[in-house]
Amino acid sequence: MNRKEAARYLNFKPNTLAVWDCTRRYDLKPIKIGRSVRYRKSVLDQFLLTFLTP
Repeated sequence: MNRKEAARYLNFKPNTLAVWDCTRRYDLKPIKIGRSVRYRKSVLDQFLLTFLTP
């Protein structure tokens, strides 16, 4: 999914994901194809499980 879709899925703003990618704060393993950035749903699900599980 693209950055906008991924941000909506995670309930963050697209710019937040862009900053995380640039600063490597969280490794969401973005896939860059030219100027386009894509995210795998499985990686986003793992991110949510990591931070939502007590």
